Amino acid sequence: MRRVDWLGGPALLVALAGCVAPTQSAPPTPQPAALPVSSAAGFSLRGTMSQGGMLIGTAPAGTTTLTLDGASIPLAPDGRFLIAFGRDHGPAATLIATRADGTSVTDPLTIAPGTYRIEALPIPKYRQPEAEFLKIRQGELAQIKAAREQAAVIRSDGWRQSFVWPARGRVSGAFGAQRVYNGEKGSYHSGEDIAVPTGTPVRAPADGVVILAATGDPFTLEGHLLMVAHGMGLDSAFLHLSHIDVKVGDVVKQGQVIGESGMTGRATGPHLHWALTWRGERIDPKLVAGPMAGG
Repeated sequence: MRRVDWLGGPALLVALAGCVAPTQSAPPTPQPAALPVSSAAGFSLRGTMSQGGMLIGTAPAGTTTLTLDGASIPLAPDGRFLIAFGRDHGPAATLIATRADGTSVTDPLTIAPGTYRIEALPIPKYRQPEAEFLKIRQGELAQIKAAREQAAVIRSDGWRQSFVWPARGRVSGAFGAQRVYNGEKGSYHSGEDIAVPTGTPVRAPADGVVILAATGDPFTLEGHLLMVAHGMGLDSAFLHLSHIDVKVGDVVKQGQVIGESGMTGRATGPHLHWALTWRGERIDPKLVAGPMAGG
């Protein structure tokens, strides 16, 4: 069977691959502290250096190019940059800054492991008929792919801000959680689910530019999907919305109402699924926004 997943990720299609609103809150996940890290190599980093974490850094003086594990990383004019580590990133990464004179500075990073809820179920996976699903899904994935390509080049300073939660409520689904069906892994949960009633205002967690607004027919899995690029290749996705208040190309400000929560697409209850992606890497919104005050 062809491999498909939400937002174009590589995972098997499984039963209830959409969000599920359980009757109890997801257990809290231990979080590494988001502390400033100063390196003898001359880098300055702040954030969470773990799987699913994100860091904002300042490169050594005179840096003209920067790479993370060999991949080029954009540098802002003031020398600041953003890097992040996906759910399954390995235990190490390497930052290399190259100066105009050709000299380089290397900073080896140690990536802490994440702690994820794994649930084993003694039942087989259910797979939706491939032809039936893919007939519609291919077009949806093409739209998501095009939006992500835009996120890579969108200019916004939202990535510099302290992110806020787009809604407040009970966290009913945790990033990274995964089900195992008779020993076979299903797709992991790519964001944070916030259980709120349909029609709850959804606010921009940071400044950005709208790169996708599925206001027509709901997507098969994501429902009414909204995506906002925050700059430096970082984007937010908001799933299962009942209403979208913005359109592609709109510039949004942190705290601005951009839509309303719902249960469109594949969802078993009203809630907001918030996902963060950096250059194809799924990262944990709670490690970026911090604990939810009053949630």
